[in-house]
Amino acid sequence: MTVIEEYIESCPIEFRDRLHSVYQILKEELPFAKEKISYQMPTFWQGENIIHFALFKNHIGLYPTTGPIVLFKDRLRQFKHSKGAIQFQHDEELPIDFIREIVIARKNGILLKS
Repeated sequence: MTVIEEYIESCPIEFRDRLHSVYQILKEELPFAKEKISYQMPTFWQGENIIHFALFKNHIGLYPTTGPIVLFKDRLRQFKHSKGAIQFQHDEELPIDFIREIVIARKNGILLKS
């Protein structure tokens, strides 16, 4: 079991499927990245923190850095977000396809720097 799987299993059962969905996207899109816990959050890392996610009382937080947030600023208007974070509320369906687009944008930003 990975450290991220351990994190998910430690969360309340009613949120595990949502967390697994986010985790699966990250594993598929970032297969080269190391999985770890950083800032007490599941993190994908390769030379730098690529993306974090975490469970909170009312939402799942996704932390893709500022690049994807700037890129998708118009589409993010429906979600609470800040300079480096996006909140997906528990009472709303997870936007799986959009999360994947955010992760791909972050991955492409990393690859461009290489």
